[in-house]
Amino acid sequence: MSAHQLLAGPRGQRFSPGALLIDDDRITAVGTVAEIEERASPEARRLDHPRGTIFPGLVNCHVHLGFDSGTDPVAALRESADDELLADMGERARLHLAAGVTTIRDLGDRDGLITELRRSVERGETPGPRIRASCAPLTPPGGHCFFLGGEVSGPEQIRTRIHDNARRGADVIKVMANGGQTTPDGPRMTDSQFTPHEFALIVNEAHALGLPVAVHAYTSEVIAATVEAGVDTVEHCTFMAPDGAVDLRDSVAETMAARDIAASPALPSEWRTMWDMLGPERSQRIAERLRWLRGHGVPLLFGSDAGVPVSRHGDPVSTLELYEHIGVPPEEILELATTASARHLGLAAETGALRPGLAADVVVVDGDPLLDLQKLREPALVLSAGRAFPDGHTSRP
Repeated sequence: MSAHQLLAGPRGQRFSPGALLIDDDRITAVGTVAEIEERASPEARRLDHPRGTIFPGLVNCHVHLGFDSGTDPVAALRESADDELLADMGERARLHLAAGVTTIRDLGDRDGLITELRRSVERGETPGPRIRASCAPLTPPGGHCFFLGGEVSGPEQIRTRIHDNARRGADVIKVMANGGQTTPDGPRMTDSQFTPHEFALIVNEAHALGLPVAVHAYTSEVIAATVEAGVDTVEHCTFMAPDGAVDLRDSVAETMAARDIAASPALPSEWRTMWDMLGPERSQRIAERLRWLRGHGVPLLFGSDAGVPVSRHGDPVSTLELYEHIGVPPEEILELATTASARHLGLAAETGALRPGLAADVVVVDGDPLLDLQKLREPALVLSAGRAFPDGHTSRP
């Protein structure tokens, strides 16, 4: 496969023109067109994109395939039978893949149905991206997203739920540290749902099983407590005071940067609509918070919270536009959405870059996304572990 340019990742690794060689599901060589032509066998199938750009598949670190992005995704989920919900989740996974997202991290589904979908994708029965799953997130009785099946009370139930999720095939343990808007009759966004001791227990138990911890956290107190406990990623990471005001804490951000704890802002695809609702003052504070995190060297991840009412499945570019809006250069945005996000999911040895030995997770677009991010909107070709995805069907290229 060749193109006008190839962006291997991380930043700076660029071949123009560039090419790569794929054998089954793996990349075997990356370099100039002349280098790859010399290595390819005469029988190799050749795909040329003379005006295109080849780059690694996108990695969306925060989605909910169980939610439909409608006005009431919770009601839709609760009213769906397992087989119906599983089919809908499969269709939403297909939307992500068609948009060039070859890896997703699902951070909360009902009773671990996501692991069934993952097996179907891995067997090649359902077209979809690589799936990292949390299964049902930990939450107190009646707490945020309790309807997903992860209610726990006390140390013993916390341990049991973590081990149950691990047995189901969870790749990450998700904990709802604050309340949230998806559960309007539950705890508020500024309410803490667990104690610092419980956060430490969750992290220690999960890490003992080799599982990272992703924490849904809005308030500065909770973010500080979970960072101290040693979580791996902080989802939303809004640094709010109890009254909802901004409470940016330099020391906490510095600790996150020093410990390589990533912030996953989970910015929705329809962030402009959300900002119109919030008004210019609150919207500006969101932008300033993101710049503040970046200025402190806190690793930022690409995540869209796809499935909630203001975030569509299969629309990564709209979320990435917000990073552009706050002044992040396109080359850094693309690295954030590929190499950096893959590394923080523990997948650097599998995906997130184009180099020999990694999975053939590849996207080709017409034009240059480093000059115009909108070029990402219509992939000419998507490969997921070497399987091509044209028009919604998987086949070997």
